[in-house]
Amino acid sequence: MAETVLQLKDVKTYFSRNDGLWVKAVDGVSFAVNKGETVCVVGESGCGKSMTALSIMGLVPKPRGQIVGGEIMLNDMDLTNLPEEAMCDIRGSKVSMIFQEPMTSLNPVKTIGAQVSEAVLTHTDATRAEAMRQTVQMLEQVGIPRADKIVREYPHQLSGGMRQRVMIAMALITKPDLLIADEPTTALDVTIQAQVLNLIRDLKEKTGTAVVFITHDLGVVAEMADFVVVMYAGQVVETADTRTLFMNPSHPYTKALMASIPFMDQQKEVLYSIRGMVPDAAHYPDGCRFRPRCDADQCDKCESSMMPELTQIGPNHYIRCFHAEEGAFA
Repeated sequence: MAETVLQLKDVKTYFSRNDGLWVKAVDGVSFAVNKGETVCVVGESGCGKSMTALSIMGLVPKPRGQIVGGEIMLNDMDLTNLPEEAMCDIRGSKVSMIFQEPMTSLNPVKTIGAQVSEAVLTHTDATRAEAMRQTVQMLEQVGIPRADKIVREYPHQLSGGMRQRVMIAMALITKPDLLIADEPTTALDVTIQAQVLNLIRDLKEKTGTAVVFITHDLGVVAEMADFVVVMYAGQVVETADTRTLFMNPSHPYTKALMASIPFMDQQKEVLYSIRGMVPDAAHYPDGCRFRPRCDADQCDKCESSMMPELTQIGPNHYIRCFHAEEGAFA
């Protein structure tokens, strides 16, 4: 049996508004990540991917935002019940995060060495000299040349790809049980993107770290994921292993995402796009949240106010749809 590092159980993260309404950014999300496994969370902007990551990290903006339900189990600890002081001890040691934009995540007035070694000094008993030695070793491990010189430089002196490698070094230097990567290649060109993806994959295989990889790029999903979680409007609408998801996407939303991918030999003059817009998180439609944008034949249940449940349609394959049967939308 694989060792489960992270398990989300019906997690709900809401934000209060001045008009009294709740913005349901994450609304009942459940999935698990095993040791040495990469789970990709995919979906359109605004579907709740990044807020799910911030919920795991205990970084939901307060006082407006709060986790109102569910459990976030890291090994045997429920992170939702921990005080902030305890979360500070876990954050950076047991679980680390690579953010989207390294230029805004790195402190512009601190050297690279000072920022990367901070986690070692905070979470271990290492001296400053020992922490800096570990920093140089980690920077070399993530492929940064002249690491002994780079530690004395500032973020603005590095390229985008180098800064992202620094972020990866910061996240992995304490050897966390869980690494969360929130679209870490969005601002990078394709060559550097490939290098960063290979780096994360290689380090995961060497250390056995569990990875939650957040992206909207299905090409990255195909390359990185062992298991895929598809989110829409704050909910999980389909989960499956990567091969199953790409060979047999079964939820109408997943199929629409697949249809939106352009191919080199595509003869269509107009690229496919999903009609409509992502619904307002404070005014989700009753029942199936994808129904207003769904191209599939709809039934009485689809038109009702009932919410479809996640239903198993195959080994480790679940979809949130009233037509939950293999190949229903083929």
